[in-house]
Amino acid sequence: MAVDELDTRILRLLIEQPRTSVREYARILGVARGTLQARLDRLERTGVITGTGPVLSPAALGHPVLAFVHIEVTQGRLDEVGDALAAVPEIVEAFSITGGGDVLTRVVARDNAHLEDVIQRLIQLPGVVRTRTEVALRERVAHRLLPLVEAVGRAASKP
Repeated sequence: MAVDELDTRILRLLIEQPRTSVREYARILGVARGTLQARLDRLERTGVITGTGPVLSPAALGHPVLAFVHIEVTQGRLDEVGDALAAVPEIVEAFSITGGGDVLTRVVARDNAHLEDVIQRLIQLPGVVRTRTEVALRERVAHRLLPLVEAVGRAASKP
């Protein structure tokens, strides 16, 4: 979906001031509340906006260790393994991938011993052939979308 300049301004506000009311967003943007609400509804309906909940910190929840675990899966068992991975609470994301492995997971843990326990659980899942783990040392660029939103908005405003 193409976003225009107003959509870009709306998305910027949602990212920078997520707890503001629709009425206040409309005031800041200088548009009618109904216009803003229609735009928000369209952005949600088309999948641009996918959630509105808080962003949580695994570290603040007692899980400061972050690792990326590549999982090689027996052919034909990807869906089964994906379902099993969804049942592991320490897996916060999982993606089917190309390259070195079949699935890439983002795993959080209380400490290195806990991470080892989680990996041992993964290795025992039916359909998992092997794993390869990389531990993150420090976050260099936090998850962000504002630069992308702004780039898309700039591209949409060019003739």
